[in-house]
Amino acid sequence: MTKPFIIRKVKSLIPYFLLALAVIVAYQIISQVSGIADGVRWIWGIVSPFFYGFLIAYILNIPASGIQWLLGKTRVKLIVRFKRPLSILLVFLLLILFVALLLNLLIPALIDGINLFISNFDTHYANAMGVIHNINNMDLFGLHIDVDGIAQDVLGGIQAWLQNFTLDNLAAPINAVIGASGAVFGGLFRFFLAMVSSIYILAGKDKIKGFFSRALRAFTPVKVNDGIIKYVWSLSRNFKRYIYVQTIDGLILGTLATIALWIMGSPYALILGLMLGIVNYIPYFGSIFGTAVAVIVVAFTQGLTSGVIALIGLLVIQQFDANFIQPKLMGGSFSLNPLLIIISITVGGALAGILGMLVAIPIISVLKDMMDNVIAYYERKRSLVPQGAADADAAEEVDE
Repeated sequence: MTKPFIIRKVKSLIPYFLLALAVIVAYQIISQVSGIADGVRWIWGIVSPFFYGFLIAYILNIPASGIQWLLGKTRVKLIVRFKRPLSILLVFLLLILFVALLLNLLIPALIDGINLFISNFDTHYANAMGVIHNINNMDLFGLHIDVDGIAQDVLGGIQAWLQNFTLDNLAAPINAVIGASGAVFGGLFRFFLAMVSSIYILAGKDKIKGFFSRALRAFTPVKVNDGIIKYVWSLSRNFKRYIYVQTIDGLILGTLATIALWIMGSPYALILGLMLGIVNYIPYFGSIFGTAVAVIVVAFTQGLTSGVIALIGLLVIQQFDANFIQPKLMGGSFSLNPLLIIISITVGGALAGILGMLVAIPIISVLKDMMDNVIAYYERKRSLVPQGAADADAAEEVDE
């Protein structure tokens, strides 16, 4: 056998070798999935405070940059010289003030709502039974709520637990309390670490940005570097615009909902309005969830008729918001197909929970732009190929 023949044979076997190698690697990865997942969770537990610190710094940098620009316009040299640290200090003071005002507004309303609910429990219970009775009478899709059966099951479970109660039964609740306490303290520590790291990230923003820019230019080709910068800037712009739009829209929606529920006489109008404004950050699902909770609360505390009126009123407010307020605020910034938005929110929630839902829209908007650019590039490339050359290539492929 000649040497060229052996070389051709060896080259022909390379794809099969690579396929076998890929199968072996895939099998090893699949067999170690649990270990890999544990490793990923362990790594995430270490880096998550710094990730959230970066996210906090990114959000707070929006008002901090505005304050820094205003401080730079002053004629006081000392302020101009220290405008960056002063802007960071002011934005954290404003954040603390905002949280204090929110808690001062929310906690008394929440306490009053709980006290009101306890003092009017008999009335609320009667209203709830009336709602359930009306639902059973409507016989919607064969739905029937067996209150007596549910109550018997609950009481039977409590009775069985009391009959079989031993000191060993206290071990599980005690361990649960200890575990919850550890989780709370761990969460507080991670939150403190995230806030501290966000301060350092804000203070060294320019140096961090410069370092990554240098590294990107050093290790990537010019076109790749330009593409990464373009899409990272686009993602940042979309995310900032999304935060701005959803914050303003949430304030308007929450205010309108609070006024509407207050006019209806709901004692929980403020709490429900705040909830509707907050969950508005999650498109579609947030408003559906908030409306459902508000309607259930109104129905079970004020009766089924009031719940239906609340449902109609909140739907009218949401339609007004979706057709007039949001288009004015967004201005076509996120002109995405509703199905694409729902899919992106679902996938984002499955991958990263609430955070994934919040960032799904800006990310999918950038990915859509990238796909549009890729498609446009190949469309232009195909249009530049002469028809004769394309036909010749096709004939060669058929001959082969």
